[in-house]
Amino acid sequence: MKIVKNTLITLIKLLLFWVIVFDVERLIFTFHNSNSIGKISFSEWLYTFVASLRLDFATGALLSLLPLLFFVIHQLVEKKLTKNLFYGIVFLEVLLCALIHGGEINAYTEWNHKLTTRVFTHLLNPDEVFRTADYSMTIWFIVYASVESFIGYKLMRVFFKKVNESEIVNRWIRIPIVLFSFVFFSSLLLLIGRGGTQQIPINIDAAYFSKNYISNDLSVNSVYFFAKSFSLYLKSENKINFPIIDEKTSKKELQDLFTYPLEHSNYVFSEKRPNFVFIVMESWTANAIGCISKNQSATPHFDALSKEGILFSNIYATGGTSEIGNASIFSGYPALPEISITMQPDKHRKIPSLNQELKKWNYTSHYLFSGDLKYGNIGGFFTDHGFDTVEDEEDFPKNLPHGKLNYYDSDLYKFFLNKINATKAPFLQCAFTGSTHSPYDYPKKGKETWTGSEADFMNSMVYADQCLYNFIKACKKQAWYKNTVFVLVADHGHASPTLENPNLGGYFHIPLLFFGEPIKKEMRGKVITTLGSQADIVRTLLYQMGGAYQKFEWSKDLLNPACPQFALHTINRGYGWITPTGNFSYHMDAKNYPDLNFSKAQLKQEEKRCHSFMSLIYTAYKKL
Repeated sequence: MKIVKNTLITLIKLLLFWVIVFDVERLIFTFHNSNSIGKISFSEWLYTFVASLRLDFATGALLSLLPLLFFVIHQLVEKKLTKNLFYGIVFLEVLLCALIHGGEINAYTEWNHKLTTRVFTHLLNPDEVFRTADYSMTIWFIVYASVESFIGYKLMRVFFKKVNESEIVNRWIRIPIVLFSFVFFSSLLLLIGRGGTQQIPINIDAAYFSKNYISNDLSVNSVYFFAKSFSLYLKSENKINFPIIDEKTSKKELQDLFTYPLEHSNYVFSEKRPNFVFIVMESWTANAIGCISKNQSATPHFDALSKEGILFSNIYATGGTSEIGNASIFSGYPALPEISITMQPDKHRKIPSLNQELKKWNYTSHYLFSGDLKYGNIGGFFTDHGFDTVEDEEDFPKNLPHGKLNYYDSDLYKFFLNKINATKAPFLQCAFTGSTHSPYDYPKKGKETWTGSEADFMNSMVYADQCLYNFIKACKKQAWYKNTVFVLVADHGHASPTLENPNLGGYFHIPLLFFGEPIKKEMRGKVITTLGSQADIVRTLLYQMGGAYQKFEWSKDLLNPACPQFALHTINRGYGWITPTGNFSYHMDAKNYPDLNFSKAQLKQEEKRCHSFMSLIYTAYKKL
């Protein structure tokens, strides 16, 4: 029975080994992200090591299955090769864990959530990973992955210094004992990996214990979280992620969204065919803009511009990434959990876009980004949709200073202005800024305005706001200015000193401003409080121009007094729904609500409406 005893001892050692490895990773995470961890109490931080145990054991059990197989094989043949294979498999798993956690430690600072399959989107363009992160992040990733691998190796040598040998028994007796040991103990590991015999298997919410998302993120096992995200990433049918309601029921539930009067007389442009200049402002969150949030503002110039244009103060991003934001802005397309339409040319080519409608009136179209448009296939999206010119960093003058990720906003605007001046009206000109994206590429001169939480981002906002002001000032001197409407909108939100949790609806609050001479004088300085999203821009503009706005079925007219007020957005591994009476965010893995201020009765009704709306979008998406 020594074989059974040895297997049991090794199994216990494996489980303890993994728990210690995961706790070491938490300590390293705490060290690197001390600013975030400092926002929770010491006792709560300490308790993460207790709250994490159940999920750590479950993850450790699943990681132990393959080493256990090679261990029992070694018990059968007792060869040096099988012993080395046991050690090798354990170390390869240690290395994999170190790479996942090393990436998470660095990504958390910018993303404010654990590492998910979003990383695969970036890895399609490996240079993005190194350029988006500053040099110190790349170095720290290598350091932490190496340190965790080294510590894991040393722990492995301590725990498995000697692989116990079985007593010499007849092979025909040994084989059934070994088989029994493997079947029994692997079944035990699967049971532990499942979290027990309860009806519903263990999930990440087993480690949730706090109202503070940072504590929960630290407690949740990083490897389990990433593996869960990966398993969902591999599934093509997204109906497992949110409830699918049949089309007839959905339309009945959302009848008010389809039966309100579409025509109105609220026209705000004095010109029927103005030029358009879109400025897609990277990561500009409404929570850092004083004219919207009433918080301390990093954008005094934008605040001043809002008094000369039409400010939409209640607008939300549809998702948390640039490719989703751009698709929503120009195609009125909403976001669904874990779906990025720009990455699917076979589908996105079948949806309309603003420039294609303007082309019917002989508008030319140009899109310019100060970085690399391969990211998220943004360049491919605009090219497929018929923009006359799509340019990125490869088209900039080579003598300009280049940051790690992109050219500085100041140089972007100068280059952009030259492009506009060389364009014949009418035109749709679009620029996508980059200095407010990590690692915040801009010339840092003089004393920084902001310190403390999100200081780097907020200082980049101050810089970007000044660049925007200089650009508008230069535009006012151009002949085309008097017939041009500027649309200033963010691609998505960002953490700010007053709101850092990316699971909250308020995190997605973004600015939208119409500005320019064609705006009627009586409308300048108006604040539109209609609740909507960046997906509503297209229909709003096309209605003003007498265009085919009905093509954009998921967009709504923000200037229509009868416009239904709601916004759908995605969060990391979930979705959110916002109405004038409240909002909720739902996490599909944890199966909980990170953000909820509806009453119980309201939640039941609004959740049904949210699911109905997503079901209609998903049904149409599958048909594309």
